[in-house]
Formats: sequence, C-alpha cells, structure tokens
Amino acid sequence: MPEHADMLFELGTEELPPVALKRLSEALCREFEAGLADASLTHGEVIGYATPRRLAVLVKDLAARQPDRDIERRGPAIKAAFDAEGRPTKAAEGFARSCGTTVDRLQRLRTDKGEWLVYQVHETGKAAGVLLPAIAERALERLPIPKRMRWGQSEAEFVRPVHWLVFLHGQEVVDCTLLDATADRVTYGHRFHHPQGITLYDPADYSAILETVGKVVAYFPDRKSRIRAQVEAKAHELGGRADIDEALLEEVTALNEWPIPIAGSFEADFLSVPHEALVTTMKTNQKYFPVFDTEGRLMNHFITIANIESRDPSVIRAGNERVIRPRLADAMFFWQQDAKKRLEDHIESLKEVVFEKRLGSMYDKSQRVAALARYIAEEIGADPAKAQRAGELSRCDLMTEMVYEFPSMQGIMGRYQALRDAEDPELAQALDEFYMPRFSGDRLPQTPTGIAIALAERIDTLVGIFGIGMKPTGDKDPYALRRAALGALRILREHSLPLNIRELLILSAERLADRLTEPDVIDQVELFMLERLRGLYAEQAIPGDVFDAVKAVDPPHLGDFDRRMVAVEQFRHLPEAEALAAANKRIGNLLKKVEGELPSEIDPARFEAPAEHELYGVVQRLAGEVRPMLGEGDYAGVLKALAGLRQPVDHFFDDVMVMAEDPALRDNRLALLARVQGLFLKVADISHLQSLDREG
Repeated sequence: MPEHADMLFELGTEELPPVALKRLSEALCREFEAGLADASLTHGEVIGYATPRRLAVLVKDLAARQPDRDIERRGPAIKAAFDAEGRPTKAAEGFARSCGTTVDRLQRLRTDKGEWLVYQVHETGKAAGVLLPAIAERALERLPIPKRMRWGQSEAEFVRPVHWLVFLHGQEVVDCTLLDATADRVTYGHRFHHPQGITLYDPADYSAILETVGKVVAYFPDRKSRIRAQVEAKAHELGGRADIDEALLEEVTALNEWPIPIAGSFEADFLSVPHEALVTTMKTNQKYFPVFDTEGRLMNHFITIANIESRDPSVIRAGNERVIRPRLADAMFFWQQDAKKRLEDHIESLKEVVFEKRLGSMYDKSQRVAALARYIAEEIGADPAKAQRAGELSRCDLMTEMVYEFPSMQGIMGRYQALRDAEDPELAQALDEFYMPRFSGDRLPQTPTGIAIALAERIDTLVGIFGIGMKPTGDKDPYALRRAALGALRILREHSLPLNIRELLILSAERLADRLTEPDVIDQVELFMLERLRGLYAEQAIPGDVFDAVKAVDPPHLGDFDRRMVAVEQFRHLPEAEALAAANKRIGNLLKKVEGELPSEIDPARFEAPAEHELYGVVQRLAGEVRPMLGEGDYAGVLKALAGLRQPVDHFFDDVMVMAEDPALRDNRLALLARVQGLFLKVADISHLQSLDREG
C-alpha cells in the first residue's frame, strides 16, 4: 500500500430516523476524526455521506501507518528504586512491570535535580488497517442514539438493523466485523432502482458510482440543494412560489435517496379554511411543500418529493392527492363547527381549565391579564377598553375544535374567529400577537392592543410562577419563564415603552396577592429579568461593566435604559474615559466616609487653590450645558460634554488635599466632588467601568 490512500467507511441499514440523520452523520465524522487524531494517523479532508439507508465517511489521504516514536517514561528516583544493598525496591519492580520489562533492562537518567530510573523504547508505528476497526467501533458507540435496538438473533445494538458494511483503505478491505456485519467492498444502491450489489474498488469513486449506477445521491448537502431547486422549479411552473422552510427541507432530504418532484392539487373549496391550518397539515403530516401565489395567497397546489423515478408519475400524484383530501376535509369541518360559536361564548368554559392549581383557572388568568393590559394600554396611549376585552378573549380560541386538532393555530385561530365575529380588526390582530414573540428572534406584537396583552401575559406568568416558588432551576423551566422574561424585555425595550418594570410587577402581584406564597417575589422576578437583560446586551458585545454602570442609576424604563447604555458604550471609547472612571470611583470612596450631611451649596470663598476655582467653574458651566440635553434624553451628548472634566478633576486631585483637618474646608471640597459625581449620575455611575478599550 502507498504511504497515503483514501479510506471509506459505509454502514448500510434499514431506514434511519429522518430527524436524526444529519446529526448522526456529523457525529460519525467527528468521532472518526477524533479517533484518527488519537491514533496519530494523518489525513486530509473528511466527508460525511448520509441517506435513509446509509451512513458513510470518506477520509482522503489517510496515512498507511502511524509514525514511529521514541517512548520515555520516568520512574522512581534511584534513591527510592534501590535499597542500601542495591536490591530493587517494590517501587522499581512495579514500575518495570507497568512498562512490560524488568528492572535490569531499565535505563538511568541523570539531571541536575537527581537521578531516576527510565524506560526507553523505540516503538514502530502500527498499520492503519490494524487500528481502523477499533476507531470505527468507538465512533459507532459514541453516536448520539438515545435508544438502541437489537434485531434477529444478533446481540449487536444500533439505531436500526445493519445489513452491510463497506470498509476500504485504498483498494484493500479493512478486515473486521462491526455490529455483526463483516467488512466488504460491496455496497447497495436504491432499494427499487438498483437493489443489486455494487462492488467498490476505489473510495474516491464512492459518491459518483452510487449516483450513476445505484441511483442514490449520497451527499446530504447535494441532495438538499437538488430538492430545493426541484421544488422551486415546480412551483414556478404552477405560477407561484414554494414555502420552503429549512426544517421541512432537511427532513425531506433525509427521507429520500433519489428525489423526484411531484406536483399535486386539491379542491379550491378548501381554501376557505384558514391557510395556516392547511399549511400545517401539508407540512407536518404529509411533508408537502405548499405553494403561494405572487400576492402571498395559498394556492390549491402542493409539491411532494418521491423517492422513486416512476414511469407513470400521475399514479404517485393521484395517491398523494387522495391522502391529503381527508385531512383537509377535517380542517374544513373543524372550521365550520367553530363558526357556530363566538369567541366570547367560550369564556365561561375557561373556568373548567386549570392553568396551575395554586394560580387558578385559565379564566382567572385571563381576567388578571385583561386588568393589567388595561393599565398598560392607558400608560402607552392605547385603547384601555379594547385591551381589556382582548385580554378576556385571549385564551378563548384554546377551546375551539381547530386549535384542539392543530395546536400551532393558537392565537392564529383567535384572529380568524374574532374577524368572523366582527370584532375590531386591531383586537383580532392582537389575539394573534398575544403569543409573540413565540421563540427567540421571532417578530414582536405591533398593534398597541397586542403589545398590551402580550406584555401583561408574560408579567402575570412570571410573578405567578415565581410567587408559588417554582422559579427555574438548572435546565428545568417547565413554564418557559426564561422565554417569558426575554419576550417581555424585548417588547419593553424595542418598542421603547414608558413603563417601569418594578411597577408592573407590583401591580401584577397585587392581583395575585391571595395566591402567592413567596414574600420577596417582586425582588426575585426583577433580578431574574435584569439577568436576562444583561444577557441581551452581552449578545450585542456590550460589556457587563457598562450594564452595571447604567443599572446603578435605576432608569425609569427600558427605552431610557437603552439610550443610556448606548451613551456609556460610546463614552468608554473616549480618551478621557479611563481617568474619569477612576476619578469617580475615588470620589465615591471619599463620599462613603462622610458622616452627616454635606453642605447643599458650595462656597467659592472657601477655595484656597486655583484647582478648586477651575473645577468649580467647569462644573457650573457644564451643569448649564447638559441640562437641556438631559431633558431631551441625549445622554451621549451629556457624557461627551462631561469628558471636559478630566483635566480640572486631575488638577484638583493633584493640587488639593480633600480631607483637610478644617471640617468646613473639607466639607466644601467634598460637596464640590459630590457635584461632579452628581453630573455623571444623571446618566450612569461610570465608576463601574473596568476594562476600557478605546481602540474602536
């Protein structure tokens, strides 16, 4: 064998779980690479292949053997290795045994720190063919398979029964048996198009031979790209565009080895059903790609991917149309049944559904949310009555047949039903926005009513669940409180709402007062939300000390908090920032020592040094300059102006003894420093700033 040759490992199986296929393939490549690295076998590119019936790894230019190496192991010191008569001690004999030799064959190593027994040997590298079976076995054992199965009389365990094993290094078969399959050079193509064996001689030919002879596109990304292009082309032929989401595309890719697009249709009458329900059943139940027209309206067409190239595609199309029709008919039936009741007719039935036994029913929760939403609406200039009614109706769609059958329709069904009930359009939209954001990065509610009820819902959940002692621990968060907190923070922050978080928590706790058992629930929830807020800023690469500087002054609401964060982040890059942060920290430490009240007014007549007059003059001037900026919320402008304090503050500390023995003189100087600190505290406590980077 040459010094380097390609290696191919392929495990042929029954159909693998589609949702796990890509993850299994990536893990197999990763574990193979780790095993080769541990064995010191050099190699080139590693490529994973994955289809419903196979997992494979191609390793290019794999070394034929390990490199030779010199091994040296240091044993016990000579003093401990031999007794007074020069006989080996147990320590020496044990070390020799561990090296597979005897004491008399060990060498001695002398250094400036002493002399030791050592074991030295030149080890010839093992052939790759000897090492590969163990590497492959370990890789298979480490795959992320939650539950392994057995098959037939075999004791082997894997995610699915194994039917064949290809293991080649160069043109030679790697001699081994794994999962009761003996390594060979014979693979198999498509189950129907080419069920016969295909003999492989060169690992590099694997993908091309499978495609041209076996009718199998083995490389997952290629198959995925091909399916995307096929679906887009079919949709274009139909005069529309396909709804291709990544999760569905990957699942369909994992279900097919030889993808062939088939377009189907259904009766246009079904389009009277909310399209979200039709799309859900097409995607989730049938793995179809829905088609929309250029106006964004659902068309009565779908595209499916067949795993076979049929001589008569119309048979496949008819079969798929026959299967989808009863599901669409069910959706239409539920939609028509729900039309017999208005949303408000379900309010009473919410009393029979428990939210949490200590926090009451869904009805109780809806009433609390409605009341809090009314307050929020008043504060943000929305319609309080509309927000209250939206809160009362917010959970009514949970009682509909449509949501029972299609849980993902919650909120969406509320919007459709409210419009059917002739409710206000904004209220109808709010019932959908009630659940927004549904996940990280999801869009936020946009209508004032939607903002009010979505925020009220999350605040009530946080206070209620924390209030009965069920805050998240570790990775356990059954009520998704982290998501609720992040959603509330995003709504408050990105809409710049003039709402104080603590005040919202207090109002929510008042409505839950008779149900709460935790005495400090408001403090707990506020801290929990601030920790999430810190994380949101960290995702934007804003350091924690900037967050601490702003949090220290307790801004009234998150919109104001955000403007201060931006200002401090800009300020910390100024050349004056580091010195002024240190000065503010020094001022803070001095003021902590003050006993009693400082003078409310500074007396310039008591100044002794020019530096005092200089600082006082700059403070007076800047106080006037920044006052209108503060009124406009221009915190960046305030801090930029206050950067002008660096030189007079430096001069003051260089030339003035602050803690003078004369109490009147000392208090006057401290009052001046307090005035300096007070100017900064109108924006943030910059003494928290630690590592300042002005390179940006």
